[in-house]
Amino acid sequence: MAASRRGQPELHVRLPQSPSVVALPDLPPVSALFLIDFDVKAGYTISWKASKPDVELEGVVEYKSLPSGLHTVSEDLIYFVNDGYAGLSAFVNAPVQDTAARNARMLAVGILVPLSYGRLGRAWKHAESLKAIASKLAVDSKDISILEEYWEKNQARDSTGDEPTDEPASGNDPASPTATSKPSNTAWDSRNRSASEGAALMLPGHRLSPFHPAWSLTKFIDTFGPLIFPIHRAALLRKRILISGHAPVEQACNFVYNISVLSNVPIATSDLLPPDSTSLRLRPLFCIGVHDIPFLTEDAKHASDTDAEPPDSASEAGTGWVACTTDSILSKKDTLWDMLITMPPPHTSNAKSHVWPTIEFSNGEIVKATQRDMRRFRSFKAGIARLEGNVVVSAPNTPGTVAAYREDDALLDDAEQVVEPTSWTALAYSGFMWWASAGEKLRSDEAEEAAQDASLFSSDLASSTMGMNMPRPADISASISSLTPRRSSTAASVPLDVDEARAELAIIGYFHRLTTQFLGALTYVIETLSDSGLGDESPMEEDDALVDADEEDVPGRGVQIDSDVIKRMGLDIWSPSDAEFVSQLLQTYFNRQASVEGKGVEVCGIRVC
Repeated sequence: MAASRRGQPELHVRLPQSPSVVALPDLPPVSALFLIDFDVKAGYTISWKASKPDVELEGVVEYKSLPSGLHTVSEDLIYFVNDGYAGLSAFVNAPVQDTAARNARMLAVGILVPLSYGRLGRAWKHAESLKAIASKLAVDSKDISILEEYWEKNQARDSTGDEPTDEPASGNDPASPTATSKPSNTAWDSRNRSASEGAALMLPGHRLSPFHPAWSLTKFIDTFGPLIFPIHRAALLRKRILISGHAPVEQACNFVYNISVLSNVPIATSDLLPPDSTSLRLRPLFCIGVHDIPFLTEDAKHASDTDAEPPDSASEAGTGWVACTTDSILSKKDTLWDMLITMPPPHTSNAKSHVWPTIEFSNGEIVKATQRDMRRFRSFKAGIARLEGNVVVSAPNTPGTVAAYREDDALLDDAEQVVEPTSWTALAYSGFMWWASAGEKLRSDEAEEAAQDASLFSSDLASSTMGMNMPRPADISASISSLTPRRSSTAASVPLDVDEARAELAIIGYFHRLTTQFLGALTYVIETLSDSGLGDESPMEEDDALVDADEEDVPGRGVQIDSDVIKRMGLDIWSPSDAEFVSQLLQTYFNRQASVEGKGVEVCGIRVC
């Protein structure tokens, strides 16, 4: 754990200094380039390839580059990972006058780039070029000179290729570290590689490229609504999360990236955790299929083996993951995943009301957002609307503003479908508090909750709303001035206003602060035990009682968590699922048992419900 702070009543965190960043090449070096054609008899085959020595392609990229169902779409971008490399393929399904080919030419042009450049190796920087090459080859698949030229120009050289660099992994990847520079295959990497703040989305001198997955963050929020919060909590617990959907898969791959990035533990917050704490990031596997079942099965064995040695930084075996698939058979194998997200069919996009994804645990339990999640989501959407300029206080009837309001209102109304009903205990408490205090207590609680949620958009976590001096993530606003983003490839040559990335930066910062809010509150409780100063004892036996916050802290002992702590964490004090989350979070990051006490209604000091 972090160094003891005995005698200090508050938590203080020393934020990391700004790193010195070595300029990275505009495009990451390519370790392999390949062309895959569809043959009606032989299936998908590699018709052209070029690669560095020891890079395996045959029997690998054909399946990973072309998931099931692509024949139903005209084009797609597919991300995947394999054996230390990130892959990206651009798929094209073009009509041709060839009955032997079933009047369609289906091909994919793909690359492999080293993962030493980040969780996707910045592969998206090649997306626009790969799409253009694939479209050209769909017209004339025999003209491979364009492939040869691209390989010659972008192949990894001995000095900058497949070897780990001394630069921070992925200079403009929010998954990458910014505190220092270390080779990506060291033990250091396993705790720090992806623990950056929202500020790391863009570093000075870099641009957010047109196909960066972070551009899908607002779509991600609207797709899942308040369900983003239970997904975020599952990701923080390093669960195995599978998104099951349909082609095209580009958006699902982007969602995989988003979930992984939003659930990073910020660098400043990681300093509060024990050295043997769980991984600070969730592994993104991106697109997987039936051919990955052996890998997933072996990985599940690592996760269930409590006596196994901690995984090295290269494999991260058994540390939880997030992936997407179009192979529905994977959704039936509930021993391979912990949480299944089933996306609605594509045709539901035209439905009159929003059709939400279905989320369930491997035991069949349906996952819903809590009442607290719904209130937080309303506040969250209002904050994003202000950042995007959809809220104009002085002119509420401005065209476009009203439309944005109506769209958000409809989304929020539909979101009630995926929210847990209010419990009887919560209703009883609200009624009693309204009667006992003429509504003053409830209004005070609502104001405190609103201030707490608003602080997640601020550069600082407001300690006054937290009841403690919480660790503060770095301000992401400093990065906005360095952004020169572009929304689409059609306007790739014209930089757009830097404020276009404000919402994306705010979303990442918001969830990183929420993570800090969770872990910081638990750290505070544990630090309170340490600061009691009653002396050291041997670890307790399994049947020993849990200790309260006013007793001595002993490694291995349990911790009493009351409703005030849950409230400070921004969770639902009435929800059993949130209580279970707190218990698992304490076990996952601090190796502590927890006794969680929910809120109740007391009359004259006697608890009645």
